[in-house]
Amino acid sequence: MPRFRPFRALRYAVDDLALVTAPPYDVMAEAEVRERGDRSPHAVVHVDVPLDGDDRYERAAERLRAWRADGVLVEDPAPSFTLYRLRFTDAAGAARDLVGVLGGLEVVDEGAGGVLPHERTTPKASTDRLDLTRATRANLSPVWGLSLATGLTALLREPGEVLGRVVEDGVEHVVERVDDPARVAAIAAAVAVDDVLVADGHHRYAVSRTYRDEVRAVTGGDAGPAEETLAFVGELVPEQLSVAAIHRLYADVDPAVLREALARRFDLAPVDPPGPGTLAAMAEEGFLTLVEPGATWALTPRPGAFDGVRALDGGWLETALADVAHTVSYQHGLDPVLAAVQDGQAAAAVLIRPVGIAEIERTAREGLLMPPKSTFFTPKLRTGFVLRPLEG
Repeated sequence: MPRFRPFRALRYAVDDLALVTAPPYDVMAEAEVRERGDRSPHAVVHVDVPLDGDDRYERAAERLRAWRADGVLVEDPAPSFTLYRLRFTDAAGAARDLVGVLGGLEVVDEGAGGVLPHERTTPKASTDRLDLTRATRANLSPVWGLSLATGLTALLREPGEVLGRVVEDGVEHVVERVDDPARVAAIAAAVAVDDVLVADGHHRYAVSRTYRDEVRAVTGGDAGPAEETLAFVGELVPEQLSVAAIHRLYADVDPAVLREALARRFDLAPVDPPGPGTLAAMAEEGFLTLVEPGATWALTPRPGAFDGVRALDGGWLETALADVAHTVSYQHGLDPVLAAVQDGQAAAAVLIRPVGIAEIERTAREGLLMPPKSTFFTPKLRTGFVLRPLEG
């Protein structure tokens, strides 16, 4: 089972964390990175998303060292966990209150168990995260893990020492330090009794494995802090998760060819263009939605069409289009999908439904992998509340 440890966190010693923290690096366009960087010379994007020049990683590392020396970032006096609460209203209008804990999650070899992948990943040619980790010797953005252990949420309900609160885009982010030895031990033990499923941050976790191996090669043994990586761990239960779908955009294919292939396994019926109630209707009535320029179709699986295929919309689409030459990309959010089809960036799109919690757990328990980009866990965690040094 995975090791989960407290650590001496690096934290901002500033009053307004909204100015310096930011969304994850992989959900921001360059324009947003620059805008956030302009807000403050100490904005975490200067280190987490360095721009411009072949020396950008070295400059990020120098900046991080300077912030520590100047007291912009201070290190906890003792190892601690950080409770992270997310309060918001979900797409269905329900008030949500999620809680997880930031700590050091064991980096395990691929296939070794303990920390499990959640879905097949799409390849990334860039070594950006690895080069940044090598330069800064720090974990900057957390992996999001789902603990299969029961009882973790109950251990996290009691507040810790409130260190910061940020409200942005309708989401309240609250972080609280827990350094009481008994409570720290109880949280660590709770996570360690069962597997942790990587929900978001598969590439970050893979980079942590590569970096750990590089440090082991240098030391000839233990990699020290690099034996773990920064992770947010929450319990895999419905009340502690908000899961959205990541829709499919199709290019390099004629929409008519795509529609014909889908019609072999789905019944197609013309429907009104997608609107605010479409995604809820899809979940309630059990259909997918094909969006073409000037036409919209409800896709209802034909009886027996997907016998032997897991009941996942992404898997059904892979099966239905296996013999059709096309390029697929992934986009969450209804409006960006419709804009991509309208603007000609995509020949067509298929709106899919979120994966249920039961299917996520079954995936983990049976050692299976979902198709790429099957789930979109929301809201996204902010970067900068906690940094984890890899020195020592």
